[in-house]
Amino acid sequence: MTSVPALSPIPALSPTTRVRRTPYSDRVEACGVSAYTVYNHMLLATVFRSVEEDYRHLCNAVQIWDVSCERQVEIKGPDAARLTQLMTCRDLSKAKYGQCFYAPLVDEDGGMVNDPIILKLAEDRFWLSIADSDVMLWAKGLARGYNLDVKVFEPDVYPLAVQGPKAEEVMAAVFGGQVRDIKFFRFEMLPFEGHEMVVARSGWSKQGGFEIYLDRKDLALRLWDQIWAAGQAFDIRAGCPNAIERVEGSLLSYGNDMTMGTSPFECGLEKYVNLDADIDFVARDALQAEQDQGQQLKVCHLLFSEKLYTGVFENWTVFDKAERQIGKLTSGCDSIRHDAFLAIATIAKEYWLNNETVLVQTPYGAREARIASFPME
Repeated sequence: MTSVPALSPIPALSPTTRVRRTPYSDRVEACGVSAYTVYNHMLLATVFRSVEEDYRHLCNAVQIWDVSCERQVEIKGPDAARLTQLMTCRDLSKAKYGQCFYAPLVDEDGGMVNDPIILKLAEDRFWLSIADSDVMLWAKGLARGYNLDVKVFEPDVYPLAVQGPKAEEVMAAVFGGQVRDIKFFRFEMLPFEGHEMVVARSGWSKQGGFEIYLDRKDLALRLWDQIWAAGQAFDIRAGCPNAIERVEGSLLSYGNDMTMGTSPFECGLEKYVNLDADIDFVARDALQAEQDQGQQLKVCHLLFSEKLYTGVFENWTVFDKAERQIGKLTSGCDSIRHDAFLAIATIAKEYWLNNETVLVQTPYGAREARIASFPME
């Protein structure tokens, strides 16, 4: 086995008032959070005990996640449906109340602006539950440029997630048995202490669970505490989106695996590019041209033969056997399931063949990796 030299430690981030705390931050810190990142200008926990221990617990029990950083962009008014459709290549013309839509937001050049979950709250009201980019500013610009009759703003909403195989039992103890009837990517308005709020069967893991869209900040700690109390019988812990679980689960991360420099075709999201639908969206011409030209890049997994004991803090270059650059590696982790380093990469499509071997320039020098299917089987 190749020895792996130690890397220099990553410097700590210095928070300021520009980095917003959340209504749950006191509970997160009481539960022993050991690392944060900044996401949508807000704190997001990344580690509690260790990435590996957090992963194992998530896959076997239940966790409560502070995901207040999943900011909502509210679009409200007579032209709300039109503006929301302009922003995404996914056909929303038949969207109904109670549905959640994974929807790539794409600009006029075909680049990914974000990949939110869109919730239709009414015919004239939508929430875009966004990943880490300033969608609200883009939405405001489109509204002004198209002279649309809408209001675009960030509502006072603080999502809380309950994730893991025992999530449904905990949620039923807090919200009642009706929570069991919520289907995947659907939401219901459920009461908590007399106040109704959006509860969706969704979340940024493959372990199953729910997201609660709390819109009463004064209820935040009572909501956390009741979930925490209900979860004691199921070994509940505080948790967060887990780097190992999301790479193994083929969950792309905006800002890492996709940016404004990548298109939804390159990200493997072609099923959400509805060019045949009779809808108007700003990316139509660019995506049509890309489709006509043919896809040039493709997202895939790369499986190494060993662990590397590091994360990916900048893109690693991928080469073919003739040492020609063919792509970039954007995320990776030491996979527990595969007992080796597993990564997400975007490479030239002609090289995308299952089991083909490529070279990756890692911080430890060149390493071989095998192309694996995406999503991972």
